[in-house]
Amino acid sequence: MTQRYDEALSFAKTAHAGALRKGTDIPYITHPIETAQIAAEMTEDEDVIIAALLHDVIEDTPYTASDIEERFGHRVAGLVLEESENKRRGESASDTWLLRKQETIAHLNNASREVKLIALADKLSNMRMSVERFRKIGAAMWQSFNMKDAALQGWYYRSIAECTGEFADTPQWQEYTGLCDEVFGADGAPVTAE
Repeated sequence: MTQRYDEALSFAKTAHAGALRKGTDIPYITHPIETAQIAAEMTEDEDVIIAALLHDVIEDTPYTASDIEERFGHRVAGLVLEESENKRRGESASDTWLLRKQETIAHLNNASREVKLIALADKLSNMRMSVERFRKIGAAMWQSFNMKDAALQGWYYRSIAECTGEFADTPQWQEYTGLCDEVFGADGAPVTAE
C-alpha cells in the first residue's frame, strides 16, 4: 500500500483505540482493516479504499468529516460521510435501530457505486464475523447487539444485498449472500446453529 494508506491506517488505529467488536475481545480496528482489504479486491481507487478503512470514524469516534478532509481530502471525507449513519447520540441505540437502518437502506438505494462498494465491503466483514459467532453460539449471538431480533437483522442484511445488487457478479457479493443464507436461512427464516 501507499504512504497515504499507511497514514490512514495510523489515523484509524488512533480513532478506534480501545474499541472492541461487539460481544468479543477482538480489537475493533480489525473490522475497518478487513473492510478496506475487501474494497481493495474490488477497486484500485485509493480514495475508495481509504474511505473503506475510515468508514466508521465519523459514526463511532469523536473525529469529524473535517478531520478526515484535512488529512485525506474532500473526496475521502465525502465518501465516509455518505457511509456514516446518524447514530442519534443521546438516544438509545436499541430504540433507534430500525429507523437508522431504514435510513441507511433508503440512502443506499440512490447512492453512488463507490458508496455501495464500501457498504458491501463493510457488511461482508460483519457477516464473516457473524458466521463465526453463529457457528459457535447460534442465535444467542444476537444478545450482544442493539437489535436482538434475528428476523429484523436478516431483513437489514438482505436489504443491503438488494441495494448492492449491481455487484452480483462479484465473488464478494456472492460470499455475502451465501453468509446471509447460512445465518438467516436461505428462505429468509432465521435458522439455529447445531
